[in-house]
Amino acid sequence: MLEEPAEGVVTAMSQASEAEAVAQDLARQLIHPHLGFVLFFCSAEYDLEALGQALEQYFGGVRLVGCTSAGEITPQGYGRNCVSAVGFDHRSFSIASVLVDEMDRFGLIDAQQLVERLVQDCRVNSLAPIKDHSFALTLLDGLSSREEVVLAALGAAFGSIPHFGGSAADDNHLRHTHVYHEGRFHAGAAVVVLINTALDFEVFSTHHILPGSDKLVVTRADNATRRVFELNAEPAALAYAQLMGVPLENLDERVFAAHPLAVRLGDSYYVRSIQRVNPDLSLSFYCAVENGIVLTAMRPGPLLPNLEALFERLGQRLGPPLLTIGCDCVLRRLEIEADADAVARTSEVLRRHRVIGFNSYGEQFNGMHINQTFTGVAIGRRGRNGCR
Repeated sequence: MLEEPAEGVVTAMSQASEAEAVAQDLARQLIHPHLGFVLFFCSAEYDLEALGQALEQYFGGVRLVGCTSAGEITPQGYGRNCVSAVGFDHRSFSIASVLVDEMDRFGLIDAQQLVERLVQDCRVNSLAPIKDHSFALTLLDGLSSREEVVLAALGAAFGSIPHFGGSAADDNHLRHTHVYHEGRFHAGAAVVVLINTALDFEVFSTHHILPGSDKLVVTRADNATRRVFELNAEPAALAYAQLMGVPLENLDERVFAAHPLAVRLGDSYYVRSIQRVNPDLSLSFYCAVENGIVLTAMRPGPLLPNLEALFERLGQRLGPPLLTIGCDCVLRRLEIEADADAVARTSEVLRRHRVIGFNSYGEQFNGMHINQTFTGVAIGRRGRNGCR
């Protein structure tokens, strides 16, 4: 057991395969007299019921929030089949969380009541004013197809409070994704966390995807299921494969990562990542896609230089990071893993900038649901008045 953290946060990871051993590992690394909250990300390969019970047992009254992932970002960089976690000192962070257990019934009034409750809970600690000193984290069931509706309501309710998050994943199985709250893993649910601190921070989002000139028009789609049946009035998978110059039978996650599609809003492009090809040659997407929208064929630019430029910019404003919480799209991870050297180089950058996080089935940034991004928050070591 640690005596107490030096800077307000303690990071940890466990590569144990059994639930109780994981809980023991994390408790040994994180528990100290001033521990107030734990955020974690875990592989979906664990026995989730056993893991939930073990975490509740070993952490006692400490509040834990987390979700399943498609890969973890640990204190050592990228990890697989493990648990990555960060513990927050209640003297530096006032944190409140709420479970949304029915995403399909969540509306604006629910969101307003939820945010009011979070704000009231954070004020108990009296660390800093809520305005300008708080940000929110959302962890949503990544297979719910309800992210856009929930985020629209939360975006309106949060107002000027910046927020980000990621969609829970399940190691690319696309079967069951879960969020964790109050001792249990939940499906079809979301967790909303409000973090109040006197330390400086910045919520960010970046991507390395560049636009091309080719277009595809969605001519038949089911927005509720995020399924596109036709592009340019042809079977969607066939039209996509032909445009990208890839044999139909070769379409898979790595092709989708290398040949993304995006919708243009103003001067910005927002990726709409393909999840899978269905037997009827329709395409399922990670984000909502509607009839009539125009999708632009995109191409990945240099990923690592883009990531390094982000951290350089954040460092100029915040100084060396105390902690970065990152939601990194699973398709970025697949792109990186195509080059063994890139995995090591990217892990080194993540390690240097103290990133804890996970590979997600979608990212959230100030009320928008987006894909193929690295989105999160960087927390500095100084307060907003420039003092430690």
